Amino acid sequence: MSLASLIATGTKVWLDGVEPSNIKTQCAWGITGATSNPSIISKIISEGHLDSRLRELIEQGLDDDQIAWTLNDELVTSAQKVFLPTWWRTSGNDGYVSFELDPLIEEAAAGLSHAERVRRYVELGKKWSAGHKNRMIKVPATGAGLDALEPLAAAGVTINVTLIFSEHQYRIARDAIWRGAQRREDGLDNFKSVYSIFVSRVDTYTEAHLPELSPAVQGMVGIVNGKRIWQENVGFWSNKRLQLQQEIVFASTGVKKPTDPPDKYAEAFAGSDIETNPPATNEAMERSSKIYSSQVDQMPPANILNEIDRRVDMAALKHRLMEEGTKKFADAQRTMLLLIAQKRAARRRGEHQPQHALDDRSGKEA
Repeated sequence: MSLASLIATGTKVWLDGVEPSNIKTQCAWGITGATSNPSIISKIISEGHLDSRLRELIEQGLDDDQIAWTLNDELVTSAQKVFLPTWWRTSGNDGYVSFELDPLIEEAAAGLSHAERVRRYVELGKKWSAGHKNRMIKVPATGAGLDALEPLAAAGVTINVTLIFSEHQYRIARDAIWRGAQRREDGLDNFKSVYSIFVSRVDTYTEAHLPELSPAVQGMVGIVNGKRIWQENVGFWSNKRLQLQQEIVFASTGVKKPTDPPDKYAEAFAGSDIETNPPATNEAMERSSKIYSSQVDQMPPANILNEIDRRVDMAALKHRLMEEGTKKFADAQRTMLLLIAQKRAARRRGEHQPQHALDDRSGKEA
């Protein structure tokens, strides 16, 4: 029952997924929120769980893009209903489900200018948040995404800034949201924001591009980066006297190396804020008997920190991982649209569409 032990340290555990059966199972273990993205929705569709609903939407005359967003909206809404009691119990401090905006906005093929991308994020953020108490809108920390944060926050949209890899991105996002929040017509009582720091992808990057790092440092950069941003976030909000917490989400917490323990990142950030863990990570911890203690405020020795500061170019790291991250989610969205088109064509032919029609790489943890 180690997931309960992790939660007892002060960590909120959310599920990196919105598949209904996973949510039902893991709610019994204590998770209090969830998050979605194109990879997650695409995997659910590929497994055939939504075939009946997909057929209904085809019969209603919806095109592939409309079907994709309808299914996304319905899955997130279903998860929100599960976590709404938590939202009420915590007065809006927990119990959220995150809904990611269209990743194709960032594609060069879309032909959008920077200003058009910003307008699109604001338009979609308002659209998909309308009427939802416990839905967070995920906006990527791209140039256009960051510029959309202030107007979205001013409009009262609850935001989860995603694809954050650096302190610089975090500061821009935080300051923009805080400026916007102070312009909210309904005041600050219900103001909530979170900042998703991607962790394991950082260590994947250093292993591939900085093999010269010492063994003590290799595999630690993502943890140090996340803890530093967490410390800064705590300091910034400490004097704002807000009713709700403005929190860090430790995301991309599934290990990428089979030799790493499955709870490597979950344990490192135990003690505060939010972890969005993939299903397999939570499952491994639930099977374990490990007792966790607060670690989020514990930094490694000075020699490790000094080596990271000397040898890791965080700007280059952020640039590369942002390119990879935006492409990954755009590819997943394209995969989803192709899958829907294939299911539509199979229905037209009256044939059974195999559930393994597409490579399931799109379902990998973020």
